[in-house]
Amino acid sequence: MPAIAGLSAVAQPGSTLLILGSMPGVASLQQQQYYAHPRNAFWPIMARLLGFEQTLSYSQRLQALSQGKIALWDVISHCQRQGSLDSAIRAEQANDFETFLKQHPKIVAIGFNGNKAWQSFNRLVIPQLTLTSAIALLPLPSTSPAYAALSVEQKHQQWAALLHYLK
Repeated sequence: MPAIAGLSAVAQPGSTLLILGSMPGVASLQQQQYYAHPRNAFWPIMARLLGFEQTLSYSQRLQALSQGKIALWDVISHCQRQGSLDSAIRAEQANDFETFLKQHPKIVAIGFNGNKAWQSFNRLVIPQLTLTSAIALLPLPSTSPAYAALSVEQKHQQWAALLHYLK
């Protein structure tokens, strides 16, 4: 099974909300862009929540997130996986959240894009984290097209909970 490395965090010093995926899929890794699969609902949901056009270039979409004080990263830094499915992830290693959160002390909430990100964070990160600040942890439905139990509209309704942390 191939070993893969994730993408670097996209964050500004003033970020207040961190959105975590598990590990980027094949399309995202090939393009070196978060949520690059054309059927992933992440960018349409964020465009609607923040009021920007989802057709903007990748750098413009990242700028819109930055203006909204939103950072992007993944729970997993390295793993083994064939394909893009979270269920195929093996030998996962977590990113360094201790350092990240010290460097971004204004983070007040972490949104988890899907169950795998939530479970991996709880298993790999929480036991190692020694920060004392209260950060809200928000499990959200996966925006992946592989998660079809909810419509994009239903996913959007649940992701709208993030608006509370963007005020």
